[in-house]
Amino acid sequence: MINAKKIEDIAKQITESIPPGVKNVASDFEAKAKQVLQSKLSQLDVVSREEFDVQTQVLIKTRAKLDEMAAKLIELEEKLNQQD
Repeated sequence: MINAKKIEDIAKQITESIPPGVKNVASDFEAKAKQVLQSKLSQLDVVSREEFDVQTQVLIKTRAKLDEMAAKLIELEEKLNQQD
């Protein structure tokens, strides 16, 4: 999901581009635009950057453990073959 700060920045840029006479309506528009953007983005099948980073770390640890276990398996197979 896109960072809430980025959504705020987009809404702010939209508001700043509106002529001064329409500023009262602009604040309502900014709030509504932010709400609609957050609602639609939450419906997308995406994860937050934080969750992505957490899962990346989990994957790195899992890969290291898998490599460690594969090395132990090779070692055990070699010992087993030496006994035969």
